[in-house]
Amino acid sequence: MGKCSKDKRDLYYRKAKEQGWRARSAFKLLQLDSEFHLFEGVSRVVDLCAAPGSWSQVLSRSLPEGTATIVSVDLQPIAPLPGVITLQADITHPATLTNILKLFGGEPADIVCSDGAPDVTGLHDLDEYIQGQLLLSALTLATNLLRPGGKFVAKIFRGRDVDLLYSQLSLLFDKVTCAKPRSSRASSLEAFIVCEGYKPRRGWLPESLTLAKMKLPLYLESTSAKSMDRERAIAPFIACGDLSDFDADATYQLEKGVGSISLEPVQKPTAPPYKTALEKKRNGTLR
Repeated sequence: MGKCSKDKRDLYYRKAKEQGWRARSAFKLLQLDSEFHLFEGVSRVVDLCAAPGSWSQVLSRSLPEGTATIVSVDLQPIAPLPGVITLQADITHPATLTNILKLFGGEPADIVCSDGAPDVTGLHDLDEYIQGQLLLSALTLATNLLRPGGKFVAKIFRGRDVDLLYSQLSLLFDKVTCAKPRSSRASSLEAFIVCEGYKPRRGWLPESLTLAKMKLPLYLESTSAKSMDRERAIAPFIACGDLSDFDADATYQLEKGVGSISLEPVQKPTAPPYKTALEKKRNGTLR
């Protein structure tokens, strides 16, 4: 199917290009903000796994110009955005934390968000595991960056043990909510965890959060199964977005006269994985 066909099948994909967003995921953050008012009183923001930069675009357009510091971090290079500091770095590397704090002048962040996800394989258990590791890396950074009372928003895959994730996060935040924006396909396990009111636990150090302790409550190195069950919680599930918003799983007819027009991407990939193949094709060396 060509680009024009996708414009017809996914209206959010087309609307993103019409409104100048780099990706349709911009609507997810907009709908989350409409429900939770994430940007109120925010002056320092970290956007993790930010490429191609659609969430950073939303942040730069939503926050007062010149009053907020927005740092976008990704392994892939991000094309420049007005009002956004881009940082090509690995969120699992300790130096990344130091570099972000330097950009903030040593001040803590008000909100840390992450729309990162692995390249899915179709093996659901494996995809959920890798996404869990990515989420844990983002949380590690967030707990070292956030001020008390700060917010953390991240993509999750709702798997079998998602209630344990809610329990772990509720130890560090006053309120934990699972949200599903209307622009997220209902057929997808994707959802977003919205954590409000960061509260560092007494005697717990953020740097102690390691991958080896993922299946245990975040503040303890070892916990009995009985006490762990007592800590489990169920987070409220909220559907975000107005009922009049477009349905991400529906197919819409385009306006008359534009059905055959394909829109170019707002920002082409800066370092796609197929870049080498394209260069070889141009040179006639692709075999």
